[in-house]
Amino acid sequence: MDPKLYQAPADLLKGKIIAVTGAGDGIGAVAAKTFAAYGATVILIGRTVQKLEQVYDDIEAAGGPQPGIYPICLNGAIEKDYQDMHDRLEETFGKLDGLLHNAGELGQRTPIASYKLESWQKVMQVNVTAQFMMTKALLPLLEKSDNASIIFTTSGVGRVGRPFWGAYAVSKFATEGLCQVLANELEGTSNIRVNCINPGATRTRMRATAYPAENPASVKTPAEIMPTYLYLLGDDSTGVTGQSVDAQ
Repeated sequence: MDPKLYQAPADLLKGKIIAVTGAGDGIGAVAAKTFAAYGATVILIGRTVQKLEQVYDDIEAAGGPQPGIYPICLNGAIEKDYQDMHDRLEETFGKLDGLLHNAGELGQRTPIASYKLESWQKVMQVNVTAQFMMTKALLPLLEKSDNASIIFTTSGVGRVGRPFWGAYAVSKFATEGLCQVLANELEGTSNIRVNCINPGATRTRMRATAYPAENPASVKTPAEIMPTYLYLLGDDSTGVTGQSVDAQ
């Protein structure tokens, strides 16, 4: 089964509760709206309430299940904030069937020799440490699902290091490692599968920042890469875990 060619049934995610980080724009916003269109109750996690409210309104206008909004700053949040997130989501939803770690920080595009520590720490905090803390806090809710899926977002520069990608590349190597460790820990003892998606070149604000000279029309839109996300979140990917999958 090639996830890129996956054709999801209309009720693929019906009854599922799925949390999406970075849900205010880019791939996260499109993913949230797509999951809702296939029946999921989506929890919109992000930093900017106004953007999350717009996605919320778009989902409601399209007739999707009423979503939830959970504002949080991944750069500043501490362990207790994620425990509070667990408690609030447990109280409201009771369980989680999916968690898409989509939020990310690009940082500087510069040689290691001139990379600023402050930028390095922010990238590692948002792209690695926050994901670890959130996953750890929400695992008990995912354990309550009959069939749960965690998806981390990786990158081609997280498999082969390339010059000037600095902390972003290193953070994506770490993401791949976190995914593999967690998948191996949970395999055979849990109903949770854990995988990475590499979105590839996609028309987003982050992509435009990284490649300012690129014509945005030359790369795919977030909507075009959604089949892989639907495949890994839906029950057709049961048993698929510890994989790093290309969406293009």
